Order: sequence, then C-alpha cells, then structure tokens
Amino acid sequence: SHTMSEYVRMTDTERDQIDQDAQVFMRTCADAIHQLRTEAHKGVQSAQVKEHRTAVLDFIEDYLKRVCKLYSEQRAIRVKRVIDKKRL
Repeated sequence: SHTMSEYVRMTDTERDQIDQDAQVFMRTCADAIHQLRTEAHKGVQSAQVKEHRTAVLDFIEDYLKRVCKLYSEQRAIRVKRVIDKKRL
C-alpha cells in the first residue's frame, strides 16, 4: 500500500484521451501499411523483391493486428471495471 500511494492515478479524462490517441494512431498505422503495400510493387521487376516486400508488410500488418487486439482486451477490462463500479 505504501508503494501504491507514491504513484498518481490517471483520471478518466486522461484515460479517454489515451484511448482516443491510440485509436487514431492504430488507424494511421493501418493506413500507412495499406499505402506501403500499394507502393511496394511499383517499378519492381524482381519477383523475389516483391515476395520479400509482401512478407515484410504481412508481418507488420499482423503485428499491428496483435497490438490492436491487446489494446481492445485492455480497454474491455477498463470498461468492465467502470460498469462494476457504477453497479456498486
């Protein structure tokens, strides 16, 4: 309990702002990946280069999806806690 008192808790407004910023950031990343995917094959002659770029973009896109899933799970926990508090 002593160590908990040393930390300042975030307000709901701060959490809401982080949620909003995170959503914008994830959307921006998804758009950037889509744009990179569109531009990745322009002017490339080698099938090996195309395959490599596709694999890299697939990896990045998969990583973003996993981050988004983790974020959604954490947000769901927060929403559940808020609902539980209101019930009490």
